Amino acid sequence: MSRANVPDRVLKQSQACLVDSIACGLFGAKQPWGEMMTANTLAESAPGPCTLLGRPETIAPAPAALVNGTAIHGFELDDLIVGAVVHPGAVVVPAALAAAEYTDASGLQMLLGVVAGYEAMARVSLALGAEPSQRGFHMTPVVGPIGAAFAAGVTMGLTPDKLLAAIGLACSASSGIKSFAGGSGGGMVKRMHAGRSAEAGVRMCQLADRGFTGPRAALDGRFGLLEVFGGKTANAGRLTEELGTRWATDDVWVKVYPMCAGIHSAVQLLQQMRGGAALKAEEIQRVRIGVSQFAARNNGEPAPLDTMGAQYSIPYCAAVALLADPKDPAMFSDRAIVDPAIRDLARRITLFVDEQAEAAYPSRLGARVELHLRSGEVRTSAAFDAHGTPADPCSDAERSERFRKLSSAAVPSAVADGILDAASRLDELSSVRAFSRALRG
Repeated sequence: MSRANVPDRVLKQSQACLVDSIACGLFGAKQPWGEMMTANTLAESAPGPCTLLGRPETIAPAPAALVNGTAIHGFELDDLIVGAVVHPGAVVVPAALAAAEYTDASGLQMLLGVVAGYEAMARVSLALGAEPSQRGFHMTPVVGPIGAAFAAGVTMGLTPDKLLAAIGLACSASSGIKSFAGGSGGGMVKRMHAGRSAEAGVRMCQLADRGFTGPRAALDGRFGLLEVFGGKTANAGRLTEELGTRWATDDVWVKVYPMCAGIHSAVQLLQQMRGGAALKAEEIQRVRIGVSQFAARNNGEPAPLDTMGAQYSIPYCAAVALLADPKDPAMFSDRAIVDPAIRDLARRITLFVDEQAEAAYPSRLGARVELHLRSGEVRTSAAFDAHGTPADPCSDAERSERFRKLSSAAVPSAVADGILDAASRLDELSSVRAFSRALRG
């Protein structure tokens, strides 16, 4: 991949994706799981040139990708490509950043790595089809190692043979199940799915660069990733469909709410229905929410046990949308999820399969909502493209505000300004070191 075959808008989008992922990582680094992963990694990793978001220490590239990927994926805020059902930024950005700092690549080369990684994650996931996700695989860590290998390999400038070897190796690092969404408490495991993928991609590129070889058909050959994970829905033709004319960065969703993307439409509708002020629990008789069959089956727990469970619960998130602020990360704390009023309302929220939402899934994550008030009034509405999706994108001003709000968890505003300034000039930087200095404040 070279600058000549990447449109200007795609390069600009990759820059925006990188900045947004950094913001998510600065916020996630200060969460308990982010701090645990950092402490554990620092205790056993060698020093190196690579940045840890929100920290002064630098370490070797693969462990840096692990820590930063875990942080970026740390609070259900990182970007998403809906049809492919993957979170590319949390995998691709930490892999490209670590590879760039490891090889002292230019800012442009790192951005090209980001573009390549987003393409790989989206295309491999689409080629796998719906079967892996429906069986309970988490698509981000299934395709993430391949996306990270593309991102790191392009950033490092690997030869085609070495990049092919890295991809072959990365296919054997694919893993990850959705037990975190099983309803019994998700724990912290999902947070590290992206980090493990980023780590794997970087490590496989380092090995390939040293001559370590992998199977050349590990992606689409006999017993390859598509055959083993994809089963009946695998379609290798989707790997190159509209290649060079349609770009994954065009399909990125910047999440407005810190929760599973499949819940956003319902929450947005309920916020609009209630108006500017929160309702009181006693004003609400019941709520009915129509979603896809998949969401109705897997996101219906009304009494989540932990933060992860709350972020995947339609009843909980819907109750928060009516009684509080669903954009506030504090509403997913251990204290908030046992709030009696929210718990009571969540139990009065029922899910049903809506025909239109089912027909649109998974390309669009829609919802139909009925809000029944004790006054007898019934408010109804439907939406199939939540704010932040490509159909209703966030403005530049919203994205800038989002960056400042999230990054404030880890760095002062002056450092945030420095990061934004360096990021705006990435394609002009002959060395990524200037950007690294800005990240470290």
